[in-house]
Amino acid sequence: VQLQASGGGLVQTGGSTRLTCAASGSLFSITAMAWYRQAPGKQRELVAVVGSRGNTNYADSVKGRFTISRDNAKNAWYLQMNSLKHEDTAVYYCNLGQLDGLRYSEAWGHGTQVTVSS
Repeated sequence: VQLQASGGGLVQTGGSTRLTCAASGSLFSITAMAWYRQAPGKQRELVAVVGSRGNTNYADSVKGRFTISRDNAKNAWYLQMNSLKHEDTAVYYCNLGQLDGLRYSEAWGHGTQVTVSS
């Protein structure tokens, strides 16, 4: 499976942008689609994840501002980012976790830069 991330760029504080990740190939039925981010000098952190049943989890820092969603027909997931803050500036990575019986596999997309200007 290969992941292709798009979106982001330069956004003003308080603005919005949307990230998209598309997976090529067939996916297993149990998947978790996620977004991570890594700011300069910091560790990569989980931003949001959506499970196969549509259940979602968010980092406290983005709750109420970011929304993760998925389109199973397109093997794609999205991160709608609203009310952006300077501290949201980071490279964002999409991640796919799949479970096939007892076998777990994971894939990462290339990073896409989001820069929030203050």
